[in-house]
Amino acid sequence: MWTVIQSIRARDLLDIAIVAFVLYRVFLMFKGTLAVQMLAGLGFLLAARFVAREADLYSVSFILDNFWAFWVLALIVLFQPELRRTLAQAGRGRLLRGLLGAGSAERRHVVEEVGRAAESLAAKRLGALIVLERSSGLRHYAELGVAIDASVSAELLGSVFQSGSPLHDGAVIVQGNRISAAGCFLPLSRNLTLGRTLGTRHRAALGLSEETDAAVVVVSEETGAVSLAVEGRIESGVSGVVLAARLEHLLRAEAPAAGGRASLLAGVRRLTARGKA
Repeated sequence: MWTVIQSIRARDLLDIAIVAFVLYRVFLMFKGTLAVQMLAGLGFLLAARFVAREADLYSVSFILDNFWAFWVLALIVLFQPELRRTLAQAGRGRLLRGLLGAGSAERRHVVEEVGRAAESLAAKRLGALIVLERSSGLRHYAELGVAIDASVSAELLGSVFQSGSPLHDGAVIVQGNRISAAGCFLPLSRNLTLGRTLGTRHRAALGLSEETDAAVVVVSEETGAVSLAVEGRIESGVSGVVLAARLEHLLRAEAPAAGGRASLLAGVRRLTARGKA
């Protein structure tokens, strides 16, 4: 055993890690889908092939052997929806989008749609809470809401925050160029220096901005004013055009690309805001 361990090279460990990661992603892709049952069926066929060979069942062995000769095509046909979803998710990855140069156009589309939605909701006096993820992951908050996974559009955001919608009281979380969840609950700010004029939506926006570097857009149901909360601070009375420009700047200068100094200052601000609670 020790001889085998000593013969392992660094590239062998890398090879094993890549295969393990791919298998892990495949299992995640199949989790909770009909593909799990199809995998069980394929496992049954594999076991039947082995039994047929051992029992000298030539006809059954012939049929199963010919099936496995086309197993690649069979897998593509059976798991087409899962493969399409996985490839689409890979194409939406930050690294690939950066290599293809698609990040800027997608970011501009997101901020324009959010700006249009904020203006429309403000004109109708419909309260809204829209969270845009930057470098801090928001998966924990998204998992507490209702999964959507849809393209960002002003019409969809407007329908979510209609007064008759069951999701209008929660927050919408935008991750990348997709709406990942709606009806999400956010932590309220514990800053005691805040004025009592701020409602629950504004306190929730500030609370999340104190704990993460997310940009949170708030539309007041009482006044129709649009606010933007970032790094424990809130800016009120923002127009749709100004909001889109501010979001474009914030998303473009997110922490990983902005440098260590910006990240340090953002962290200090959030800690300071939290320390006032």
